[in-house]
Amino acid sequence: MSSLQFQLANGLNLFFLIFATLWTCHGAVRDTLKPGDTLDSTSFLVSAKAMFTLGFFANQNSNSSYLAIWQTGNPVRLWIANRSAPILYPSGVLTLDMNKTLKIMHKGGDPVVLYPANSETTSINSTSTVVATLLDSGNFIMQELNSDGSMKRVLWESFDHLGDTLLPGMKVGVNRRNGHIWSVSSWSSFYVPAPGPFTLDWDPNGRELKIKRRGVVYWTSGVFRDGRFEFMKPDDEFRRLRYKFSIVSNENEDYFTYTSANVDQNYRPEWVLGLFGRLFEVGGNVIAPADNCYAYNTDGGCQRRDYPSCRHFGDTFVEKNGFFNPTTPNLAVKKDPNTSLSISDCGEACWEDCDCLGFNFLLDNQTGCQFWIGKWDFVHQFGYPTTIYILSELSRNDTISADKTSKESDTNRWIWIEEENLTFQGKARKMIVNELLDHNAGKMGHNDLRVYSYASVLAATSNFSEENKLGEGGFGPVYRGRSVTGQDIAVKRLSRCSGQGTVEFKNELTLISELQHTNLVQLLGFCIHGEERMLIYEYMPNKSLDYFLFDSTRRMLLDWNKRFSIIEGITQGLLYLHKYSRVRVIHRDLKAGNILLDENMIPKISDFGMARIFTHNELEANTNRVVGTYGYMSPEYAMEGIFSIKSDIYTFYNDDRVLNVVGYAWELWKDGRGLELMDPTLSDSCIKDQLLRCIHVGLLCVEGNAIDRPTISDVISMLTNERLSLPAPTKPAFCVGRKVVRGGIDGKRSEIISVNSMSNSEFQAR
Repeated sequence: MSSLQFQLANGLNLFFLIFATLWTCHGAVRDTLKPGDTLDSTSFLVSAKAMFTLGFFANQNSNSSYLAIWQTGNPVRLWIANRSAPILYPSGVLTLDMNKTLKIMHKGGDPVVLYPANSETTSINSTSTVVATLLDSGNFIMQELNSDGSMKRVLWESFDHLGDTLLPGMKVGVNRRNGHIWSVSSWSSFYVPAPGPFTLDWDPNGRELKIKRRGVVYWTSGVFRDGRFEFMKPDDEFRRLRYKFSIVSNENEDYFTYTSANVDQNYRPEWVLGLFGRLFEVGGNVIAPADNCYAYNTDGGCQRRDYPSCRHFGDTFVEKNGFFNPTTPNLAVKKDPNTSLSISDCGEACWEDCDCLGFNFLLDNQTGCQFWIGKWDFVHQFGYPTTIYILSELSRNDTISADKTSKESDTNRWIWIEEENLTFQGKARKMIVNELLDHNAGKMGHNDLRVYSYASVLAATSNFSEENKLGEGGFGPVYRGRSVTGQDIAVKRLSRCSGQGTVEFKNELTLISELQHTNLVQLLGFCIHGEERMLIYEYMPNKSLDYFLFDSTRRMLLDWNKRFSIIEGITQGLLYLHKYSRVRVIHRDLKAGNILLDENMIPKISDFGMARIFTHNELEANTNRVVGTYGYMSPEYAMEGIFSIKSDIYTFYNDDRVLNVVGYAWELWKDGRGLELMDPTLSDSCIKDQLLRCIHVGLLCVEGNAIDRPTISDVISMLTNERLSLPAPTKPAFCVGRKVVRGGIDGKRSEIISVNSMSNSEFQAR
């Protein structure tokens, strides 16, 4: 990678957004293993259109690893080859040997054979060959090829060996030719992918899907009629069709499958069977709520079963943070260290025992069981590190409440506050909530802002496990989590030394609670624990824009149409902030890492900790506290503290090099060689006139004087209206490297605080 390409990998704002989408590094990838090829823990297979990746991953709860498939850019494992046979990390090597055996070799054990050499493969003649290929459907197949490279037949495929995930095209049913059953099975625990107690099966006689726990039916889909099941709808709450169901029944096979009904090719649904039997789509849509089937109810496909006379209609287990306090001397905590027990096994055992009041897993890998037996009082305490599943009747008089403290009659805006003991963290939480309420009195947005307990965040993120870590930002790490309802969330855990203090924390809360736009990330709530502060966002499965742009494999997903669509989305979000939101907002830290991508690759602006509110008649402001990411500040902001909506339009420079990205782009443009900025992989999809127009607009965004830069409204018009003539750009500011941000705004030497060597530098006047 050249030094100029390396500079591109450092960040993004509006100018750099345009250039980064045009010009990025690239490298070769492979989707196929040929005889004699291997794949170790440092290499991957990537499908032809880079939709799926196959490789080894380490289980952070142990020293074991697995061979898995996942959507490129999304760490959720969709299929695991050796889910019941973990191997020592990092010794695993996948190989297709010269005898046509596909297997996982590893240190200290026998190979895990996926497809053995047999009479079928030995009969293959010399005019054909066998390869193993990862397809864009997510299917990993071993196939025999004809001499011309075309497929002759499939010898083995991962779609025949289901895990806990059902992708479009996978089958649930029976292969009548060989008796093979296609069945989805849950994991044993969050850390153990071995088959758990719940299965999703197809009943060919009743022509319905069934969810079972260790063979006992908990839920059925109901009969299939007119393309629908009685208790499983293919559309969402707005009656938009999400899936197309199909049933195939003949002498060879009988099965159910589904496909996506969404015309957007980027939408690839994933159905997951959870630890308690819930079937849901990653992202939150519930397909089958089998976890709510408590034997006495028949709602929504639940099946009635025998249950103890001590249990009553409406009794459920609920997840609470706190502890049991003994009230009599004859009490017990019963423990069962059996690692084959899943959390649902613990729940079933507690349900059957009339003396059992609560349960949880016992071991670090979330297997085994512990039960609370006898007369206990449950003390519910937010912030307590232990989560326990307790009978709902125990919680009817405890202290939890969702206190509708602030309901605005004209907006139906609620902030939900969870009561807790008045520890330091409790007081801090209530203080911030009260300030939020004061700030937003009478002018709330339409989303619910919730105060999360620390224990609920720990449970959702598996104690901030490395497995759930999405990345490390300038303000601290970000983790993926999953709530008990199945909703995926992202938790930004602010580092104590991050530089984002109470001011920025409150700023982000108050700002995002008022902003609603499809191109802005949604903030769900926050959590305070001691000195820790956490922000809870909607989960963006495709991470951030820089995650794609600066990776030689992942950026292949972004053809020209997708890149231009992302540019348009970000400009629309910025237009809302600058012009159409109730208050005018200057972001002040717009870059690739702060542009998140949802499951449909729709961009969403995030990280408003450094943003500033303007009134709509306020043109610019001056500050003696310059904040932002070093290299992305406009010259008037960096040197004088003056910022305006034009500050978000400007870009990045590098003061250590004679020629930087801005200067390089300018030199190519004035020499009539603008197309040399294009990413070579865009050559087949790129509309060259549109690309040159983007470069032209980008150069107008880095004019030295803020007044000469276009507004975001102008930018959108320039990009989308091909008939609109554009003014000629002039030589950009910071076209060559200069030492420009070394003194404070008041003329004194400033302190430069660099976090993670690149992000969130702060220039504080003294």
